Amino acid sequence: MGAKAPWRRVERDMAFRIAIGGDHAGFELKQHLIGVLESQGHKVEDFGTDSTEPVDYPPFCAAVARAVAEGVADRGIVLGGSGQGEQIVANKIRGIRAALCNDLYTARLSRQHNDANVLSMGGRIVAFGLADEIVRLWLTTEFEGGRHVRRLAQIADLEAEAR
Repeated sequence: MGAKAPWRRVERDMAFRIAIGGDHAGFELKQHLIGVLESQGHKVEDFGTDSTEPVDYPPFCAAVARAVAEGVADRGIVLGGSGQGEQIVANKIRGIRAALCNDLYTARLSRQHNDANVLSMGGRIVAFGLADEIVRLWLTTEFEGGRHVRRLAQIADLEAEAR
């Protein structure tokens, strides 16, 4: 278990640099969340798409994940119809721990136990109000550390082994 990860505690009220993106099915939720996040003082970079015209989601989600992996953004949000494919794409980028969270429970645990750095949601599943709550909870929940650090190191080792 030689991999070291830069896990750090996050201040609950800090403003984040957030990369956001997704496909046409997540477009309306993305636009809504950009407004909400900016009104809360976060710096948001939109990686597209820019309409409800059908597009393939992998390039948009990979761009969000790369921004997080490279330290350009603190956290990322990827959005699609269900959020499933978007999460899978984000997790292909080394150093990303993307979690599909269409409810509050998984949003909280993804941060506490997995130190998720990319949130995935389904625009056809999650209404604006619930999405606002999920994002707020996800951004303000701290990683617990402890036994979870060992587990994340094992995941990082598997990721390095796969390269």
